[in-house]
Amino acid sequence: MTEPLLVDRTDAVVTLTLNRPTAMNSLDVALKEALRDTLAELESDRGCRAVVLAGAGGSFCAGQDLREHVETLQAGDGNPLDTVQAHYNPIAARLASLPKPVVAAVRGMAAGAGASLAFLADIRIGGPSTSFLMAFAKVGLAADTGASWTLPRLVGHAKAVELLMLAEPVRAEEACRLGLLNRMTDDDEQVLPTAQELAARLAAGPTVAYGAIKRQLSVADAGTLADALAAEAQAQAICGATTDHRTATMAFVGKQKPVFEGR
Repeated sequence: MTEPLLVDRTDAVVTLTLNRPTAMNSLDVALKEALRDTLAELESDRGCRAVVLAGAGGSFCAGQDLREHVETLQAGDGNPLDTVQAHYNPIAARLASLPKPVVAAVRGMAAGAGASLAFLADIRIGGPSTSFLMAFAKVGLAADTGASWTLPRLVGHAKAVELLMLAEPVRAEEACRLGLLNRMTDDDEQVLPTAQELAARLAAGPTVAYGAIKRQLSVADAGTLADALAAEAQAQAICGATTDHRTATMAFVGKQKPVFEGR
C-alpha cells in the first residue's frame, strides 16, 4: 500500500511530501491523520531543525478529498465536517506553533485546505505553475485550516474577503505581489530543491531563536504593545540562556563564523 505521507530526512531537514499525486494530493482521512501525527512527533524531535512541506507530482494539494466527503454526506452523518476538529485544527495548530522553521514548496495548485496549509508555513516557495484557490465557497463552505487567521495577515482584510468570497485563482506572479509567495523560481522543477536548500540554511541557524521569533509574531499579531513587549522579554530570557547565543556572540567578537547547534 502506498504511504499517503512520505517522510524524508536529510541531515536536520525533514521533508514531508503529500503523496496522493493521482488525486492532486487531496486530503483524505489517511493523509490527514498521517500529517497530524507526524507533525506532533516532529515538535519534540531534536534531530529535526527545519521542515519542508511539499506535494508529489505536479500539484501541491487540492484540499479536502471531495469524493471521500461525498460518501460521508450520503451516509447521513450528523456532523459531516467533524474532520475540522479531528484533523484540520490540530494540523493548523501544530504547523503554526512548530518551534522550528517550516518552508512550503508550492508547486502547481494549492486549493482550499491545501492553500491553508501553505499559508501556515513560515516561507513559501513557488514556480511558474503555482496558483492558489480559496475554493471553500465554491462548495458552500467557509474557510478552515487556519485560513481565516493567516490570510488577512498575509494580504489584508479586504483582499482576504475577496479571495474567500469570489474564490478566483491567484496565479504565481500575483501571489508573489500579494505576499502569498515569498520567492519564485524560474522553473517548476526547482521549487522543491530551492525550498530544501533554504530549509537547510535555516536548520544550520539559531533554531531556538527562530522558534521564539514565531511565538513573538503570533502574540504581536493579535495583542497590544504591552503583550508584544512581554513576549519579547520572555523570548530573550530563553534565547539569552542558550549555547547558541553565547557561542555566536563570542564568534562575532572574535570575527569568526558561528556554528549553531539549536540549543
